[in-house]
Amino acid sequence: MEAFLTYFENIPSQHRAIILVGGLTIFWLIEGAVPLFKFKYNKWQHALPNIFFTLTTVVINFALAFLLLKSSDWVMANNFGLLNWLPEMPLWVYAIVGVFFMDFFGAYLSHLVEHKVSPLWMVHLVHHSDHSVDTTTANRHHPLESVIRFTFTLLGVVLIGAPMGIVMLYQSLSIIGTQFTHANIRLPKKVDKALSYFIVSPDMHKVHHHYMLPYTDSNYGNIFSVWDRLFGTYMELDRDKIIYGVDVFPDEKENGSIKGLLKQPFQKYRRPTIK
Repeated sequence: MEAFLTYFENIPSQHRAIILVGGLTIFWLIEGAVPLFKFKYNKWQHALPNIFFTLTTVVINFALAFLLLKSSDWVMANNFGLLNWLPEMPLWVYAIVGVFFMDFFGAYLSHLVEHKVSPLWMVHLVHHSDHSVDTTTANRHHPLESVIRFTFTLLGVVLIGAPMGIVMLYQSLSIIGTQFTHANIRLPKKVDKALSYFIVSPDMHKVHHHYMLPYTDSNYGNIFSVWDRLFGTYMELDRDKIIYGVDVFPDEKENGSIKGLLKQPFQKYRRPTIK
């Protein structure tokens, strides 16, 4: 386990790229074999803006990565944060607890706040305005959102007292997790339901992408589903009733344009309709 965490502490950029591209490729192929919805779209044309925003996310995270390193070094040197205050535990438990709480700060909490604060919702809207959610939607985030989410991740590193090995492990699992939950794949309902008791499953997350409230404001989790169940934000909706997008931003052409999406956070706020 020590060697495992050491690997992630020093994970080469090429390996992180392989995780990102490899995950997209695998889920892209599975989507073709067992699609949840048979979208009438040009898959490559749809993927273009999503891949553009994935690349901007990568660039921003890479540019700010030194802050994660400095923060992690500081908490370890000063014995600061939750992990450093807990009793000694087996290394594998330590890793799970670290990833568990990183998922809360880096994913659940940041996602919840983006939905509750109107200006941040307009930034996050870029992600929700995809009318054909598939695995390429996973990292469709406006550059401003990439900065916002990075800030919450940084907060998590400090409060949790996370070493870089756990930070990089969390980010790697987060990439695969979000590609999996956005993928347009049809799992057997019983399998999906069973998974949702432990991790965020595709059907569970797609409820969050339904075009109307209250479903839009639910199921914020990324890796672990417990946060939604614990804080009362878990909801269910039959997958065949899900309609993607946001009802008050219905222009599919504009919502598929890189230029339009870059300007989206600066439009006038329009609250989604409550069904």
